[in-house]
Amino acid sequence: MYKFAAFALAGLFSSAAFAGANCAKHPKAEWMPEADAKAKIAAQGYNIKKFKVDGNCYEIYGTTKDGKKAEIYFDTKTLDIVKSEIEK
Repeated sequence: MYKFAAFALAGLFSSAAFAGANCAKHPKAEWMPEADAKAKIAAQGYNIKKFKVDGNCYEIYGTTKDGKKAEIYFDTKTLDIVKSEIEK
């Protein structure tokens, strides 16, 4: 029983380590349209494999222009990078 509790707690802590970004909340009417956001992100050199809305952020999974794996969260209004995890 104690082992199960330890695994459950470990699962809680590990999932917290991968929590999303804390993007500013903007009214949906002020969000950059997804098609425009994808085009601008691609123009910055990112190859987008997956694009999604995560809370108040746009999130991409893909690669940088150097071919490194990237997970990046963008502000939905300004497209500023809020959080990024790029392979070293």
